[in-house]
Amino acid sequence: MADPFSFHPEPELIGFRDPAVSRSQLEELGRRTWEAALDWLYGEGMRRPIAADGYREARRRFFGTPSEPAPAPAQPSSSKDVLEEFRARIAPGVFSAHHPGSFSYFTPPPLPMSIAGEVLAQWVNQGVDVWAAGPVGAFVEEEVTAWLRDLVGIGREGWGVLTSGGVMANIMALTVARDVHLARLLGGSRPPRGSALERARVYTSDQAHFSIERGLSVLGFPPESLRIVASDERFRLHGEPVERAIAEDRAAGLLPFAICAVAGSTNTGSVDLVGELADLARREDLWLHVDAAYGGAVRLSERDAARVPDLERADSVTIDPHKWFFQAYDIGALVVRRREHLLRTFHRAPEYYRHPDPEESPLNWMAYSIEGTRRFRALKLWLSWKHLGTEGLGRLIEHNDDLAAYLARRCRELGDFEVRPPEPELSVVCFRHLAPGVRDLDAHQDRVQRALERSGVGWVSTTTLRGRTYLRAGVVNYLSTEADVDRVLDTLRRLSLEVAS
Repeated sequence: MADPFSFHPEPELIGFRDPAVSRSQLEELGRRTWEAALDWLYGEGMRRPIAADGYREARRRFFGTPSEPAPAPAQPSSSKDVLEEFRARIAPGVFSAHHPGSFSYFTPPPLPMSIAGEVLAQWVNQGVDVWAAGPVGAFVEEEVTAWLRDLVGIGREGWGVLTSGGVMANIMALTVARDVHLARLLGGSRPPRGSALERARVYTSDQAHFSIERGLSVLGFPPESLRIVASDERFRLHGEPVERAIAEDRAAGLLPFAICAVAGSTNTGSVDLVGELADLARREDLWLHVDAAYGGAVRLSERDAARVPDLERADSVTIDPHKWFFQAYDIGALVVRRREHLLRTFHRAPEYYRHPDPEESPLNWMAYSIEGTRRFRALKLWLSWKHLGTEGLGRLIEHNDDLAAYLARRCRELGDFEVRPPEPELSVVCFRHLAPGVRDLDAHQDRVQRALERSGVGWVSTTTLRGRTYLRAGVVNYLSTEADVDRVLDTLRRLSLEVAS
């Protein structure tokens, strides 16, 4: 019989059943792949956070002329040639979260053990939907989500499920709130749909993640269902203004049913007063969801856990290990107070997922999630948590909190920066350069951010707070030091003179 893989220059990397033929070739592929990764890390990755190119230049560099994708390759290539193209076309355009001057949105340098987990997960290729497609994958996810549930403080009657990230977790939480809690408030026997959603109201702050609004829209709620309540001077949501909004809506014949708090906002790192909101939710019979996608991880630190209190009082909590657990993309999670709430919302029983022995009732994760087939996300977190322990992960978070406090303090000491709020609650610092003689300080922040990006010394994003533009440093880089913070600030001040002239 003819070799079905003879069309390829490296048939042993496709038909790899025989270790005598393929194992050495696979080992060599692994060596060259790992070498390409480390060459990027210690070359481009540690040289600068991001290429100096703007978007249009980056497109031209990657695609060539006319800046559009090329046709799919018709003929095979050797792995050596493909890896060389990675080095030439992809590696130079990568954003490096590993660079010590990189203070990004919430992209940390992933732990090496997390990367190892990704490699192993892709080889074993478990489909974590039905137990038979990924038996041990189901168990690893159950163990990891139990650790997350314990971190949040929800008891054994609760449950957790891994997601692609915070957006999916928030949408799933709102789905559960609609189909379980709003259904009970309406007194119907079926989950509410269509016109039944029109009177419903959800309360959140002006610092809530966009996925709350997106989730309600996806779930069929009209735009007016979401009521935005102003946060305080530290960008935190209190119970009293939400209580007033609820009273107004009830008087107007509307139906309040949920509060969405944030514990570590993307914008400022602010933490809503979850305890006040939990008291209010209990009095008013509202579902309380807490988006702790970023801030929930601080509970890994015994020293700093009190910065994000009262998560255990929520009905559902979002937490994102690919943020502050230093995990490779992607891995988010949703934790709920009652396991049956997830089942009631998402469980379906297609005939092709039947089990030959129903009495065994295996753990089928597709019954707990919007997603069907899912990646073996749990393995990398399982390996990382085992490798560092809760104490080790907590130490990395404390280092980030201390570095953010140092950044805010240095800004105040230098005198030509404004920090808002003056003391960061977690590890996000919003600061604004007050260049003498510059009239449009908002445009100045944009110019100096772009100049820093081009310099290669560091990277920060920008945001808007109360109508003003600020530089924003998301300090989730455990490789950074105080010297790196000083280098970024010194560079910003030097570049400010150039862009202001």
